[in-house]
Amino acid sequence: MSEAKRLAGEKAIDYVQDGMIVGVGTGSTVAYFIEALGRIRDRIAGAVSSSEQSTARLLALGIEVLDANAAGPLKLYVDGADECDPHKRLIKGGGAALTREKIIAEASETFVCIVDPAKQVPVLGRFPLPVEVIPMARSLVARRILALTGGQPVWRDGVVTDNGNWILDVHNLSIADPVGMETELNQIPGVVSVGLFARRAADIVIVGGEPPRVL
Repeated sequence: MSEAKRLAGEKAIDYVQDGMIVGVGTGSTVAYFIEALGRIRDRIAGAVSSSEQSTARLLALGIEVLDANAAGPLKLYVDGADECDPHKRLIKGGGAALTREKIIAEASETFVCIVDPAKQVPVLGRFPLPVEVIPMARSLVARRILALTGGQPVWRDGVVTDNGNWILDVHNLSIADPVGMETELNQIPGVVSVGLFARRAADIVIVGGEPPRVL
Protein backbone atom coordinates (compact mmCIF):
# COMPACT_ATOMS: atom_id res chain seq x y z
CA MET A 1 0.00 0.00 0.00
CA SER A 2 2.98 2.35 0.40
CA GLU A 3 3.18 2.76 -3.38
CA ALA A 4 -0.51 3.71 -3.56
CA LYS A 5 0.03 6.22 -0.75
CA ARG A 6 3.02 7.72 -2.57
CA LEU A 7 1.07 8.08 -5.80
CA ALA A 8 -1.85 9.76 -4.00
CA GLY A 9 0.46 12.11 -2.12
CA GLU A 10 2.34 13.16 -5.23
CA LYS A 11 -0.86 13.67 -7.24
CA ALA A 12 -2.05 16.22 -4.66
CA ILE A 13 0.79 18.52 -5.72
CA ASP A 14 -1.34 19.27 -8.82
CA TYR A 15 -3.58 21.40 -6.58
CA VAL A 16 -0.75 23.52 -5.14
CA GLN A 17 -0.53 26.94 -6.78
CA ASP A 18 2.41 29.32 -6.74
CA GLY A 19 2.49 31.63 -3.71
CA MET A 20 0.07 29.51 -1.66
CA ILE A 21 0.12 28.88 2.05
CA VAL A 22 -0.73 25.17 2.10
CA GLY A 23 -2.64 23.46 4.90
CA VAL A 24 -0.90 20.17 5.66
CA GLY A 25 -2.38 17.22 7.55
CA THR A 26 -0.83 14.28 9.36
CA GLY A 27 -0.10 10.62 8.68
CA SER A 28 1.75 8.16 6.48
CA THR A 29 0.12 9.23 3.20
CA VAL A 30 0.62 12.92 3.98
CA ALA A 31 4.32 12.19 4.56
CA TYR A 32 4.63 11.53 0.82
CA PHE A 33 2.83 14.78 0.06
CA ILE A 34 5.24 16.66 2.35
CA GLU A 35 8.20 15.08 0.53
CA ALA A 36 6.78 16.24 -2.79
CA LEU A 37 6.03 19.68 -1.35
CA GLY A 38 9.66 19.96 -0.33
CA ARG A 39 10.67 19.67 -3.97
CA ILE A 40 8.65 22.80 -4.83
CA ARG A 41 9.22 24.70 -1.58
CA ASP A 42 10.49 27.77 -3.44
CA ARG A 43 7.10 28.09 -5.16
CA ILE A 44 4.99 28.30 -1.98
CA ALA A 45 4.71 30.92 0.78
CA GLY A 46 4.71 28.33 3.56
CA ALA A 47 2.46 25.84 5.33
CA VAL A 48 0.05 25.55 8.23
CA SER A 49 0.51 22.22 9.99
CA SER A 50 -1.96 20.04 11.86
CA SER A 51 0.58 18.33 14.15
CA GLU A 52 4.01 18.58 15.72
CA GLN A 53 5.02 15.55 13.65
CA SER A 54 4.16 17.23 10.35
CA THR A 55 5.71 20.51 11.51
CA ALA A 56 9.02 18.73 12.11
CA ARG A 57 8.90 17.16 8.63
CA LEU A 58 8.10 20.47 6.96
CA LEU A 59 10.84 22.37 8.77
CA ALA A 60 13.38 19.67 7.93
CA LEU A 61 12.66 20.30 4.24
CA GLY A 62 13.07 24.05 4.58
CA ILE A 63 9.35 24.88 4.44
CA GLU A 64 8.26 27.73 6.71
CA VAL A 65 5.46 26.73 9.10
CA LEU A 66 3.04 29.54 9.90
CA ASP A 67 0.62 29.94 12.79
CA ALA A 68 -2.98 29.34 11.72
CA ASN A 69 -4.10 32.63 13.28
CA ALA A 70 -1.55 34.58 11.25
CA ALA A 71 -2.21 32.69 8.00
CA GLY A 72 -5.95 33.37 7.94
CA PRO A 73 -8.20 31.67 5.35
CA LEU A 74 -6.40 29.02 3.29
CA LYS A 75 -6.94 28.07 -0.34
CA LEU A 76 -5.89 24.43 0.07
CA TYR A 77 -5.71 21.73 2.74
CA VAL A 78 -4.26 18.29 1.98
CA ASP A 79 -4.73 15.43 4.44
CA GLY A 80 -5.32 11.70 4.61
CA ALA A 81 -8.11 9.70 6.21
CA ASP A 82 -8.69 6.43 8.03
CA GLU A 83 -11.96 5.87 6.15
CA CYS A 84 -13.77 7.55 3.26
CA ASP A 85 -17.35 6.88 2.17
CA PRO A 86 -18.86 7.47 -1.32
CA HIS A 87 -19.98 10.98 -0.26
CA LYS A 88 -16.39 11.99 0.66
CA ARG A 89 -17.25 11.95 4.36
CA LEU A 90 -14.36 10.76 6.49
CA ILE A 91 -13.19 9.21 9.72
CA LYS A 92 -9.91 10.75 10.84
CA GLY A 93 -7.87 10.79 14.01
CA GLY A 94 -5.89 7.57 13.91
CA GLY A 95 -2.83 9.76 14.41
CA ALA A 96 -4.54 11.69 17.26
CA ALA A 97 -4.39 15.01 15.36
CA LEU A 98 -8.12 15.32 14.63
CA THR A 99 -8.81 18.64 16.36
CA ARG A 100 -6.11 20.59 14.57
CA GLU A 101 -7.03 18.82 11.35
CA LYS A 102 -10.64 19.98 11.77
CA ILE A 103 -9.55 23.55 12.38
CA ILE A 104 -7.46 23.66 9.22
CA ALA A 105 -10.15 21.92 7.14
CA GLU A 106 -12.69 24.49 8.34
CA ALA A 107 -10.31 27.34 7.43
CA SER A 108 -9.68 26.02 3.92
CA GLU A 109 -11.50 26.69 0.68
CA THR A 110 -10.59 23.29 -0.83
CA PHE A 111 -9.97 20.11 1.16
CA VAL A 112 -8.12 17.44 -0.83
CA CYS A 113 -8.11 14.03 0.86
CA ILE A 114 -5.45 11.50 -0.19
CA VAL A 115 -6.04 7.80 0.53
CA ASP A 116 -5.01 4.34 -0.55
CA PRO A 117 -7.83 2.12 -1.91
CA ALA A 118 -8.20 0.19 1.37
CA LYS A 119 -9.59 3.33 3.06
CA GLN A 120 -12.71 3.37 0.86
CA VAL A 121 -15.81 1.95 2.59
CA PRO A 122 -19.53 1.94 1.77
CA VAL A 123 -20.48 2.98 5.33
CA LEU A 124 -18.23 4.64 7.92
CA GLY A 125 -17.51 2.85 11.19
CA ARG A 126 -15.33 -0.14 10.48
CA PHE A 127 -12.37 1.93 11.67
CA PRO A 128 -12.90 2.89 15.35
CA LEU A 129 -14.12 6.49 15.61
CA PRO A 130 -11.64 8.70 17.50
CA VAL A 131 -13.02 11.29 19.91
CA GLU A 132 -10.70 13.79 21.60
CA VAL A 133 -11.76 14.48 25.19
CA ILE A 134 -10.70 16.65 28.13
CA PRO A 135 -8.99 14.17 30.52
CA MET A 136 -11.34 14.73 33.47
CA ALA A 137 -14.34 13.99 31.23
CA ARG A 138 -13.11 10.66 29.86
CA SER A 139 -15.48 8.42 31.81
CA LEU A 140 -18.46 10.75 31.44
CA VAL A 141 -17.99 11.01 27.70
CA ALA A 142 -17.53 7.25 27.36
CA ARG A 143 -20.81 6.58 29.18
CA ARG A 144 -22.68 9.10 27.03
CA ILE A 145 -21.23 7.71 23.81
CA LEU A 146 -22.25 4.18 24.80
CA ALA A 147 -25.79 5.33 25.58
CA LEU A 148 -26.15 7.42 22.41
CA THR A 149 -24.54 5.16 19.82
CA GLY A 150 -24.26 1.65 21.26
CA GLY A 151 -20.60 1.75 20.21
CA GLN A 152 -17.87 0.64 22.60
CA PRO A 153 -15.51 3.46 23.65
CA VAL A 154 -11.94 2.39 24.44
CA TRP A 155 -9.40 4.77 25.98
CA ARG A 156 -6.27 5.01 23.83
CA ASP A 157 -4.09 4.60 26.91
CA GLY A 158 -0.71 6.29 26.83
CA VAL A 159 -1.63 8.70 24.02
CA VAL A 160 -1.76 12.43 24.72
CA THR A 161 -2.72 14.75 21.86
CA ASP A 162 -0.70 17.83 20.90
CA ASN A 163 -3.42 19.74 22.79
CA GLY A 164 -2.82 17.81 26.01
CA ASN A 165 -6.01 15.75 25.78
CA TRP A 166 -6.95 12.06 25.55
CA ILE A 167 -8.53 9.92 22.83
CA LEU A 168 -11.47 7.53 23.04
CA ASP A 169 -11.77 5.11 20.10
CA VAL A 170 -15.38 4.03 19.56
CA HIS A 171 -15.67 0.49 18.19
CA ASN A 172 -18.58 -1.43 16.65
CA LEU A 173 -20.27 1.44 14.82
CA SER A 174 -22.11 1.55 11.51
CA ILE A 175 -22.65 5.25 10.87
CA ALA A 176 -25.71 5.71 8.66
CA ASP A 177 -25.99 9.44 9.47
CA PRO A 178 -22.45 10.82 9.88
CA VAL A 179 -23.55 14.48 10.04
CA GLY A 180 -26.14 13.70 12.72
CA MET A 181 -23.71 11.66 14.81
CA GLU A 182 -20.99 14.30 14.51
CA THR A 183 -23.42 16.97 15.70
CA GLU A 184 -24.75 14.85 18.56
CA LEU A 185 -21.37 13.79 19.93
CA ASN A 186 -20.05 17.35 19.75
CA GLN A 187 -22.73 18.35 22.29
CA ILE A 188 -21.37 16.11 25.06
CA PRO A 189 -19.55 18.21 27.68
CA GLY A 190 -15.87 17.35 27.63
CA VAL A 191 -15.71 16.43 23.95
CA VAL A 192 -13.11 18.56 22.17
CA SER A 193 -13.77 17.19 18.70
CA VAL A 194 -15.05 14.10 16.92
CA GLY A 195 -13.14 12.30 14.16
CA LEU A 196 -16.11 12.48 11.80
CA PHE A 197 -15.45 14.88 8.94
CA ALA A 198 -19.01 14.85 7.62
CA ARG A 199 -20.39 18.37 8.05
CA ARG A 200 -17.13 19.57 6.45
CA ALA A 201 -16.37 16.64 4.15
CA ALA A 202 -13.58 16.48 1.61
CA ASP A 203 -14.07 18.38 -1.64
CA ILE A 204 -11.75 16.13 -3.65
CA VAL A 205 -10.57 12.59 -2.89
CA ILE A 206 -7.47 11.19 -4.55
CA VAL A 207 -7.26 7.40 -4.43
CA GLY A 208 -3.72 6.14 -4.92
CA GLY A 209 -3.09 3.76 -7.80
CA GLU A 210 -1.53 3.61 -11.23
CA PRO A 211 -2.84 6.06 -12.25
CA PRO A 212 -4.40 7.77 -9.20
CA ARG A 213 -8.18 8.26 -9.35
CA VAL A 214 -9.70 11.64 -8.54
CA LEU A 215 -13.22 11.61 -7.06
